[in-house]
Amino acid sequence: MLVSLTSTTPDATDLGFLLHKHPDRVRSVDVGFGRAHVFYPQAAPERCTATLFVEVDSFAASKRRSGRQPLYLGGLEPYVNDRPYAASSMLSVAIGRLFRTALAGTCEARPELVDRPLDLDVELPALGVRGGAELLRRLFEPLGYHVECAAIPLDTEFGDWGDSRYFSVRLAGRHTVRRTLEHLYVMLPVLDDRKHYWIGPDEVDKLMRRGGEWLAAHPASGLITRRYLRFGTLAREALARLAESGEDVDRADQRLDDAEQANERRMNLRELRLDAVMDAVRASGGGRVADLGCGEGRLLRRLIDERSVTGVLGMDTSIGALERAERRLGLDEMSERRRERVSLVQGSLTYTDERLRGFDVATLVEVVEHLDPERLDVFTDVVFGHAAPSAVVLTTPNRDYNVNFEHLGPAGLRHGDHRFEWTRDEFTAWAHGVGDGYGYGWQISGIGPEDAECGPPTQMAVFRRAA
Repeated sequence: MLVSLTSTTPDATDLGFLLHKHPDRVRSVDVGFGRAHVFYPQAAPERCTATLFVEVDSFAASKRRSGRQPLYLGGLEPYVNDRPYAASSMLSVAIGRLFRTALAGTCEARPELVDRPLDLDVELPALGVRGGAELLRRLFEPLGYHVECAAIPLDTEFGDWGDSRYFSVRLAGRHTVRRTLEHLYVMLPVLDDRKHYWIGPDEVDKLMRRGGEWLAAHPASGLITRRYLRFGTLAREALARLAESGEDVDRADQRLDDAEQANERRMNLRELRLDAVMDAVRASGGGRVADLGCGEGRLLRRLIDERSVTGVLGMDTSIGALERAERRLGLDEMSERRRERVSLVQGSLTYTDERLRGFDVATLVEVVEHLDPERLDVFTDVVFGHAAPSAVVLTTPNRDYNVNFEHLGPAGLRHGDHRFEWTRDEFTAWAHGVGDGYGYGWQISGIGPEDAECGPPTQMAVFRRAA
C-alpha cells in the first residue's frame, strides 16, 4: 500500500524540510506489521513528491494474534486479505510513525514553513471505501479538497462482475502539510471502517490530538467520530469533548443510536431485555455480579436493588460512560453501607484483568457485537477462561430478525457501531464452542415479540459452569 504527497508550490523541495525526510535518501522503519519506506520519485523546485510505501508481512502479523482464531472465521483470513494492498489503518499508523515530527507542527530548520499553505496533491492508488464515492466526497470536500476517484473493477477481464469497494483516489487542495497529514491520519481508517488494532480509551485522545482543530466544524463529524472509534460510548465521549470546545457538532450524526432506539421503543425491547437478564441473574442465585460493558448503568441500577445480589461491579472502556453511570446511580448520595457494594472500573474485555475474578455471575448486555470479529477468541478466553464466573448471561441481536426493521445501514446491521451480528445458527454454534472449550453448560432463549420465520429480535444465552 502507498500514498504520495506532491507539492507544486515553489520551492517545492521545501516539502523535504516539512516532512523531515531528505529527498536524496530512503528512510525505512519497522512498523510492527511490516516495514515502511519514504522516498522521493521526483524532487525539483517546481514539483516535489514524497511517497510512503508500506510492506505488510501478513504471516508475522498473524503470529502477533492470539493462538486461536474466532470460531466462525476461516483459518486463512489472517494470511489472505486486503491489508498488504489497500490503504487502511495500517497506512495511518505508518504516517504517524514516519511523519511524527511533521504532525506535531515542528520544523527547526525552516520554522516559517509550518503554517504556510501549499498546493498539495494526495494520490492513493488503492483505497478501501465502505460507502463509495459519495462518502469520499462527503468527507474530503468540506475540508477544501477537489476529489477525483475511480472505482477499481473486481476483475478487468470480467466486467460484468462489477466494481470492487476499492478506489484510486486523487485529492487536490491548498493546506499546510501538517493539516493534510492529519486529514489522512484520521480519514484512512474511517473510510475503510476497520482498524487492525484494538480500540481503547486512548483512541479518544488520539482523535482529539489529530482532529480537534478541524473535526468539530466538519458537517460529518459524528460519522467520522463513530467510525474512527467504533464503540458508541467512546464516540459519545469524543463528541462531548468536541462540543465543549464551543464548535458546532453535526447533531444528526451525534445521535449515534437513534434508529436502533426507535426500533426498540416500539416493542419496549430495552426493558424486556433487562427484565430477562435480571430473571437469569436470580435463577443463577445472585451473589456477586459483574456487569461487563455496563455503559451508563441501566442494568447496574436494577442489580443494586436486587436482594439476592450481594455486590456489583460495573466495567466499561469509556470513562465518560462510567461518570454518567455514577450520576445515574447517585453514588454520592448512597449510604456508606450501600455504596460499599458497588464498584465502577475502567477496563477492556480483551485483556485479562484480576478484578474480574471471583464473581458468581457476569452479565454482557448487547456488548459482544461491538467487538471486532478477530478479537472474539481473546474476549472468550478473558470471560470464560480467566474470569470464569459460575454463570454468564449474554444478550445479542438476532440478525435473522433484521428484515423486520426499516432503514438499516449499508452493512445490514442494526447499529452503526456493530462489528457483526449473529444469526440464530451462528450464535448456537458459538455457544456450543464456548461450552465445549471452557466447561460450561448453556441454554439459549429469545427476548421480544417472536416472528414465525425469523425468531425473536434479541437472543440470550445463559452459561453455567459445570461442577
